Formats: sequence, C-alpha cells, structure tokens
Amino acid sequence: MHIPDGYLSIPVVVGCGAISICGLFIAGRRMRGSIDQAQVPAVGVIAAFIFAAQMINFPIAGGTSGHVLGGVLSAVLVGPEAAVLIMSIVLIVQALLFGDGGILSLGANIFNMALIGAWGGFLLFRLFKKLLQKDTMALGVAAWLSVVIPASMCAIELSLSGSVALSIALPLMAGIHAVIGIGEAIVTIVAISLVRRVRPEIVLRG
Repeated sequence: MHIPDGYLSIPVVVGCGAISICGLFIAGRRMRGSIDQAQVPAVGVIAAFIFAAQMINFPIAGGTSGHVLGGVLSAVLVGPEAAVLIMSIVLIVQALLFGDGGILSLGANIFNMALIGAWGGFLLFRLFKKLLQKDTMALGVAAWLSVVIPASMCAIELSLSGSVALSIALPLMAGIHAVIGIGEAIVTIVAISLVRRVRPEIVLRG
C-alpha cells in the first residue's frame, strides 16, 4: 500500500506528514529505556523481515500496491514504539533507495503502515485480548485489521486528493488486503507462537 508521489494533494501530504512527525517524536520519547536487552537482537531481525516482506508487492489501483505489513508482529515482540520506528525506517529506506513509495508521500505511508498498522494494531491486540480472553485469536484479529484498516485509510487519502474515487479505491484496497490480512494473521500467530517457545522473555504480555 505504498503511495507514490503525485497521487496525494498538498493538504493530505501536509496533514499526514504532521501527524507522522508527532507520532515519531512521541514513539522516540516513549521508547527510551523501554527495550530490554533480550529484545535488542530481535529489533534487527524484525527490521530485516519487514523490509523483505514489504518488498514483495503487486499493484492494485491508483498507483498503490498490496503486501503484508508485520506491524502487530513487531509491536508484540519489541513494543509498539520500537515497531513504529522500525516500520518508519524501513519505509524511508524503501522510498529513498528502491523507489517503493514516494518521498513526499512518506508522511502518509508512515501514518498508514507504522502508526495505524503497528501502534494501532498493538492497541487492537490489547483490546481483543481483554474481550476474547485468548491470545491467539486476539493476535489473528488484530493482525488482520492492522492490514485492512491502513489499506482503507490509503483509499480515503487517495479519494480526498481526487486521485481515485472512493467507490473504486475502497473496495479494491480493503477487499484485496482483507485476503492479504489472512496471511498476515497466520504469519503473526505462527511467528509469535514459535518465539514464545524458544524466547518467551522477549514477547510482550500485552
């Protein structure tokens, strides 16, 4: 769901950029001293995994693309703040070195995939964990929504910018990512389950 340059209006670019800058500032402040030494190696591994996973994408509509995110997975392993920073760094590298997503659209992409996908996905995980009383189901639902909601937001941003009609962008983005979200949920559940068996100390309690 990387948005290239030229598809978002200036108000949308500025608005999303401002929100993303504030979100990154808050994440950076809150992350200080919050990562345990046992989690440090996981940060690099997760960053590499997310980078590789997001490079496997395919075009959808309005210049956007579909792919998995890894937001909830990273947030549960290293914390939502660290996950936001990891996702943002990956998005910046992808835009600068690989042309995957625009430079001016970075604010929107970070807002969609890092703030909503990772931080928002973690909050959803905590919510569903309380409601469902089952970690596995909560992980699956949160991971699925962490893909569908950012994709829907991407469609809304394109519509507000006048690039693609919402009636076209929303069904396509949400529909395709609803399918991708199933894979995201499966990968998240399996990965967290494996980590809990071998390194349970690095998995957050939620």
